[in-house]
Amino acid sequence: MPTQTSDQRWAAQAAAGDENAFRELYRAHVRPVYWIAQGILASPADAEDVTQETFVVAWRKLPRLELQGESILPWLATICRFQAANRLRQRRRDRANTVDTLDETIPDTVSVEEQVITADLAARIADEVGTLSELDREVFRLCATEGYAYQTAAEELGVSHAVVRNRLSRVRTQLRGAVKEVRDA
Repeated sequence: MPTQTSDQRWAAQAAAGDENAFRELYRAHVRPVYWIAQGILASPADAEDVTQETFVVAWRKLPRLELQGESILPWLATICRFQAANRLRQRRRDRANTVDTLDETIPDTVSVEEQVITADLAARIADEVGTLSELDREVFRLCATEGYAYQTAAEELGVSHAVVRNRLSRVRTQLRGAVKEVRDA
């Protein structure tokens, strides 16, 4: 019998109402979701709001989720894109009601192509992270996802500062390659 990934386990527990499991999902994926929102909205404040809205929607929908694959990130990315599109529509309505002309810098829609690229990108990153060694995944989780300083991550993992710095650099290079593959495709 195959073992469940952390996402699968946390999603099942959160779907059953376990708030701690949902907190783990949040911690694991809040930064990638924020990056997706920021890429669409180009506003840190709106991206933060949309990130929070994404996880509120995810909490409500988790009991009906049938997780496809090991990572919940592609599902969260889809929710995030819909929330961001809603935010863009709200911006346009707000501006139309307060200004005579519509700001041309706000896109009318989120392009389907961009949504597919974002979903593919999230899936590719999740796949690539899945290929990392356990130590590399932990270094990535602590430093890139949870924002730990190198020294704090090193202490948590029982390795040196240099090990964390070097491994994270290698992981980032690997992930940049994966991102470039999706964008070039």
